[in-house]
Amino acid sequence: MYDLTLTFDNGPEPGVTPRVLDILSERGIKTTFFVIGEKLGDPSRRRLAARAHAEGHWIGNHTFTHGVPLGRQADANAAESEIGRTQAAIGDLTHTERWFRPFGGGGNLDDRLLKPSVVDYLARNKHSCVLWNAIPRDWDDPDGWVDRALAQCRTQPWSLLVLHDLPSGAMVHLERFIDRASDEGARFHQDFPPDCVPIRAGEIVRSIAPYVSSIEEGRTS
Repeated sequence: MYDLTLTFDNGPEPGVTPRVLDILSERGIKTTFFVIGEKLGDPSRRRLAARAHAEGHWIGNHTFTHGVPLGRQADANAAESEIGRTQAAIGDLTHTERWFRPFGGGGNLDDRLLKPSVVDYLARNKHSCVLWNAIPRDWDDPDGWVDRALAQCRTQPWSLLVLHDLPSGAMVHLERFIDRASDEGARFHQDFPPDCVPIRAGEIVRSIAPYVSSIEEGRTS
């Protein structure tokens, strides 16, 4: 028996997100969708984010382009360009906590995630930074991730799992994963394990040192 929070990154995608939402609805599970800002410029994708919001899921910010990790960007305006533009695109779908998830270029939890100016931006704008403690690499192994995800969940009392509503084929197995986790006694939550939210409403509540690069604006260190 364990606790489990599901999250979905890098959408919304018209060919995938609707089925993910259907599955979650059928099983009464609420999650968070961390969306890519530039995708919300497409009306069909924006409608999917609105549907997720209407069905009780939280909409989070996962940068505008999902290109270079913020901790590797020397651009002094990276936070506004990647986080600010996405928050504006989310608009009235924004959660009161202003959830933001950085990315590490392949699930890495290290200093690729943030840099000092990004931390300052998150603090000024009262964002909450959501990390993770389980990432089964469904994008890299769309048919084999379920066993890996279950193994990760069994090792800790509360897992914050990152999945991707992308057209990789991985979400074909979402029902199987949920059913197997349920059979193992998983208790599904929408909120996040406290250890995975080091910045909440702009306040640093846990150490972020491992996730912040020493990059300086205008040059790399």
